[in-house]
Amino acid sequence: MIQQKILPSSPRLVAAPTSPTNLLPKRSSSPSRLPKQDEAADSTGDQTSGSTSPRISPKASPNLTRWSRARALRSGRGLSLRIKTPSSPVGDITPSLSSDSSDSEEDTAVTPRADGKPIYMVSDGTGWTAEHSVNTALGQFENWLVDRGCPIHPQLFSGVGDADRLIEIIKQAAKEGALVLYTLADPSMAESAKQACKLWGVPSTDILGPTIEAIAAHIGVAPSGIPRGAPGRNPLTEDYFKRIEAIEFTIKQDDGALPQNLNRAHIVLVGVSRTGKTPLSIYLAQKGYKVANVPIVVGVDSPKSLFDINQEKIFGLTINPAALQTIRKARTKTLGLKGGMMSNYSDMEHVREELEFAKKIFARNPVWPVIEITGKAIEETAAVIVRIYHDRKKKRFLPHISKRY
Repeated sequence: MIQQKILPSSPRLVAAPTSPTNLLPKRSSSPSRLPKQDEAADSTGDQTSGSTSPRISPKASPNLTRWSRARALRSGRGLSLRIKTPSSPVGDITPSLSSDSSDSEEDTAVTPRADGKPIYMVSDGTGWTAEHSVNTALGQFENWLVDRGCPIHPQLFSGVGDADRLIEIIKQAAKEGALVLYTLADPSMAESAKQACKLWGVPSTDILGPTIEAIAAHIGVAPSGIPRGAPGRNPLTEDYFKRIEAIEFTIKQDDGALPQNLNRAHIVLVGVSRTGKTPLSIYLAQKGYKVANVPIVVGVDSPKSLFDINQEKIFGLTINPAALQTIRKARTKTLGLKGGMMSNYSDMEHVREELEFAKKIFARNPVWPVIEITGKAIEETAAVIVRIYHDRKKKRFLPHISKRY
């Protein structure tokens, strides 16, 4: 005789809600509606699972190598091949706390996305903190996400400034079975998110709250509770204008332009073509650093001013030959270049020759730190450069095994 295992009922169906009244969804007048729905789902599950259940497809492009998929993932860029689903995106939902009895069944049914497990990032500001925190955390699951495709579908909701929209997002998260990660500077909004997620059984984590509380306790000052970019905050600070100046300078100094201005740069990047000098320069400029980049070309002398400036501000960039060839082939295909001057641009022999030429220049200038960028996101390379830059300014000891980073 087979003993039937009785599963405990869902806490969402029996627990009495203790949340504020503005967070409570409208309940149907019939209390037995949800159990009946569950029974109907159980009775029809065997019939529909084989024919109508969507097959989850990986979100990784087969044209990308493992290192490039990892780099794209950790940079926060999508890897294409998304599968369109009939369900509408949360951003198109009209905020409404009321629902009639006819759609109560739809609100409780979980409809997972076909393009991966959803993660909702909710912010009352720009969403930068939430997005980068999640991307950093996803880097810890790189072997699974990259080697076996990307079963994660992150979605950012920024500028969530009222409880109505917050509730609608959380209700949709419950419907899709999403994880909710939020950075809400307003304490009342953060508490509303916590209570609403608890009420609808949505797994959630407050990314920003514990850090704010720890800092407040440490310095003995209460936080303002005003999100970044709110009308009550003035963005036109001195740092703002410094960033604008740095960006303008960096754009003018791209690809070896105006070498006479190298002495005005905080950081100078040197490397062969397609080692990421320009995007790295722009990223650093957004942090307030004036950056110039100088290309290394076989048979072309570097500008004299490069060797006349403070050598401690110069950083070399290098990359694996196979990775560089892949990037150059993609670049050549994008530009539609065939033959001519670019005929050997992506040839392995030419790639190795350029990297060897750059290696000799780096060897003649041992003060330059040489950073290996293969498989690294821009943020990772920038973090290494900024650390070395400030350590040198403060004359700190730099413990390292070799000059390669």
